[in-house]
Amino acid sequence: MSAAADPYQSTSILGRIRGTARETRRDGGHELAFQAMGSPCRIFFAAPPAAVGRIQQATLQWVAGFEAKYSRYWPASLISRINAAAGRDWVDLDPEAERILALCHELHFLTRMAFDPTALPLIQLWDWKKKHTQLPSESEIAAAKALVGWAKVQRKPGRVFLPNPGMSLDLGGMGKEYAVDQVLAIIRQTGATSGLVDFGADVRVTGLPPDGRPAWHIGLENPNQPGKAWVGLAVRDAAVATSGDYHRKFELNGVRYGHIMDIRAGRPVANGVRAVSVLAPSCTQAGMLSTAAFALGPTEGLRLLDSTVGVAGAIVLERQTLTSRRFYEYVTQ
Repeated sequence: MSAAADPYQSTSILGRIRGTARETRRDGGHELAFQAMGSPCRIFFAAPPAAVGRIQQATLQWVAGFEAKYSRYWPASLISRINAAAGRDWVDLDPEAERILALCHELHFLTRMAFDPTALPLIQLWDWKKKHTQLPSESEIAAAKALVGWAKVQRKPGRVFLPNPGMSLDLGGMGKEYAVDQVLAIIRQTGATSGLVDFGADVRVTGLPPDGRPAWHIGLENPNQPGKAWVGLAVRDAAVATSGDYHRKFELNGVRYGHIMDIRAGRPVANGVRAVSVLAPSCTQAGMLSTAAFALGPTEGLRLLDSTVGVAGAIVLERQTLTSRRFYEYVTQ
């Protein structure tokens, strides 16, 4: 494939993803597990025999193309180009990229600014992957905050510009969830009669499980006992996403600092919430609401979930769990 046909060098990522892929048959369906977007991923589906290979191939190709185009860790990606041009140049967007940035704008508004794709300077300052011997200084926090703010991003039809050097975009707050929705559509269009897409525990299902159960059963991990589920949900044609601070975090002097940022404070969220799980019609919406409710805190977060049509959720604190009015409609024993 020529450079013009593969501008983001997706063939390299596709080779890596294919190297991790494992196929199995179980419970009347086909499962394809692989590593992508920094997460364990899998699809599980029922389909006519002639469609199985097409579904698997289409999934891997789409995921590789998405990661190559939108990952900030990939030097050839569109996001890396936009970030490198901050303070200097406008960057051209194709219709898909334009739609994704429009979606970012909508999510920023709907989450009361809790979701902000320009938060990368703060995320890097508080990087949970690094060994921290001291916390960032107030001056470092102020300097990072000055580079954050979706309202600063300039957009024209087919173009985008980050006006200040050092500004940067990161789609980590919605990228996997968006990918789940897109892959679910792809497997349906390619011949799946039912299926589940799970990217890093962000999940969406369609149809009924091939083993004959009346709904898909999805467990919610207990943030106070990672590896164990605290409840199971029976889900049909919907998505479930969880935001939490119990995996991606660092600790210093006995205090836990998670990866979800409080943009206003310039610090990791510290409001007593351990995890928020949301059930919604799409994974993008579920992920957006779980992150927003986590950042808003238990009172405002629960109010957000209860006021959103078609949504149910739970907010797990250290010693109690708050649930939206409709949450227990989905709980299974």
